[in-house]
Amino acid sequence: MSISASAVLVELNISVWPASKLDREITDKVNSDASAVRGASQTKKNLFAGTSLRKDISDFAARVRLYHNRHTLPWADKGERMLPTKLFMEYKQTMNGFEQTFNMMCQNFFIEYPRLVAEAPTNLGSMYKAEDYPELTDVRLKFGFKRTVKPVPEAGDFRLDIPAYDLEEMRGEFLKQQDNKLAEAMREPWDRLHEMLVGISEKLTDAEGDTKKRYHDTLISNPIELCSLLTKLNVTNDPKLEEARRQLELTMLGADIEDIKEHADSRVELKSKVDEILKRFDW
Repeated sequence: MSISASAVLVELNISVWPASKLDREITDKVNSDASAVRGASQTKKNLFAGTSLRKDISDFAARVRLYHNRHTLPWADKGERMLPTKLFMEYKQTMNGFEQTFNMMCQNFFIEYPRLVAEAPTNLGSMYKAEDYPELTDVRLKFGFKRTVKPVPEAGDFRLDIPAYDLEEMRGEFLKQQDNKLAEAMREPWDRLHEMLVGISEKLTDAEGDTKKRYHDTLISNPIELCSLLTKLNVTNDPKLEEARRQLELTMLGADIEDIKEHADSRVELKSKVDEILKRFDW
């Protein structure tokens, strides 16, 4: 099945300097003081203890990767992922904003870097070593935000000067590999939907004597948000996936979080509807 008209391949690479170092002196001391039963350990030091500037960049990069993975489907073993064209403009605009924010945060860190290095002896004390801190020009190279987008390749892209029989054999193998990748990619929407349904069912299960369970708006809003996303991730227009998605969406749109909080009957009824969806499909 060719999906070149309904998806593209995207790859995201974000690099952030860890800004931590293995302190061999402290590690050796800890290991010599520790009992043999506990075994050896390694002690790493944060080069910028006392500030969150570098960590904020790392945390932001993790959020960007999470968004990227949530809005794409697996394709290659690593690197490239499949982005439905229905999500392309939203993805592009969001990523453009992320890249601008990332670059701004990095620039703020670069501006503050000389000051942070100057304060490091005070913040680290005996763990400070001047050689742990590269020149600013080298530090800049340790941060990066790169995206690539390219079409999903097709068998017709072959342009090789080899015998027709061998070329046809290569095309057949290529198509087989593409079909396998697509099948693997389309497992993920099913897995996300199944995980959501199971989570809702478990959350709505009232254990005897359980009075501490709390119910939040996200019990309803998260599955509705997922259902909206699945309409775009269903690049093969799988009718069964759409049916399961639609059933969950209708179920959650008809739920009331206040009733769920206050009434066990409402929880039982909603759980029964969710469990019925779980039973109806071959996961």
